[in-house]
Amino acid sequence: MKKITVLLGIIPSLFLQSFLYAQETPSNEELLKRIEALEAEKNKPKEWDASFYGWVRTDYNFDSRQSAYSREYNLNLYPLDEKLDANGKDINDAGGSNFLSITTRVGMKFKGPDVWGAKATGNIEADFFGNTELNKSSAGSGSIGLMRLRHATATLTWPKTALTFGQTWYPAFIPDVFPGVANFNTGILFNPFGWAGQVKLTQKITPELSFSAVAYKDREFQTANATGASTNSATFNSSVPTFHGQLQFKNKSILAGAGAEYQSLKPVIESGGLVSDEKVNSEMFFGYFKYANEKVIAKLYGITGGNLHHLVMIGGFAGYENPNGIESYKPTKTSAFWVDLASANPKIAPGVFFGYTKNSGVDAGFKNLYVRGASGTRILDQVWRASARVDFKQNKFNISPEIEYTAATWGDMDSEATAANNLKDVGNLRAMVRVMYSF
Repeated sequence: MKKITVLLGIIPSLFLQSFLYAQETPSNEELLKRIEALEAEKNKPKEWDASFYGWVRTDYNFDSRQSAYSREYNLNLYPLDEKLDANGKDINDAGGSNFLSITTRVGMKFKGPDVWGAKATGNIEADFFGNTELNKSSAGSGSIGLMRLRHATATLTWPKTALTFGQTWYPAFIPDVFPGVANFNTGILFNPFGWAGQVKLTQKITPELSFSAVAYKDREFQTANATGASTNSATFNSSVPTFHGQLQFKNKSILAGAGAEYQSLKPVIESGGLVSDEKVNSEMFFGYFKYANEKVIAKLYGITGGNLHHLVMIGGFAGYENPNGIESYKPTKTSAFWVDLASANPKIAPGVFFGYTKNSGVDAGFKNLYVRGASGTRILDQVWRASARVDFKQNKFNISPEIEYTAATWGDMDSEATAANNLKDVGNLRAMVRVMYSF
């Protein structure tokens, strides 16, 4: 009797467990729906996302002559003029070399939720180049090897309009059209270089044609200092930014554009003990072209204008004495162009570069000259550079040997700040190897 009672108690329990198990076990159709939901969630665009990038880079440089430079001879500009000692020997006819990793770089790209119907993206980038020089003339001060801000931007992108604000390239520097040289000088003296705080509005006119308007203020690289000025005070004193406009065409193989800008700087607020409202006003015009396919990359760029010092080019401005004792200013004129041809081979890519720049001086009668490319009573007339390189690439690793020759013509300065007499040609041969591992 007890056995029957136990069985009668167990049987309902087994039926209940089977019923519950059947209820908990999903059907094949339900399982498929769950898998599809998980896949949809996995493939759903992230509302927030960030990615890191950068590289470890080392440059091995060997130079045949003393040159104007920045950051421990890493960035060479132009060979120095002849400097004779008591025995008639050229002091600047001396070589040098250095091994540097200060251009190692790290950056982060990020995006977030849409803002006012626009895609929101940003970028922060830094390297270890420092912001100020450390050499024999700086009495041990400087920020060599310290982290420096390169880019810090946020961009809102609508279907036909984009708005960028923050610090990024000068608008005359075209990220898709700059020399592919191995040297960190990136074609400096012939191609604009540097970063500036700015607001940039880009409007698509057609799918291939766009127009950009930019207002910016110089920062790390800036104009020369007039008498009584301090670093970048000409920009701080100016109540208006530099205005830049650029038209660009881009399709699969061709990128071309042209632009202009107007800059008004106020070097000082006091001159000769009096209030000064004098400004140095200048215009600049440029154009560029790039053609690329699976075999070759061809680029060229040309620029002309006044007071291009802030673009790390030769020139600047001159100061004129006035009856009221207040110094007035006029920009010096500079022109430059370059061309770069390279293979598009993903493994071994040779390339060549040639650049030229000319100092066209300023109006006669100046008292002071605030320019890059002058030394005492001597001034640069022209500078040209030719280089050849080969990029050996394997995955993210890159080794690029390069030979570069930079020639400069110096002369006695005349009343218009051009090289007139006693012209002297000097040159520097730089042999270098760049090693990079990117991530």
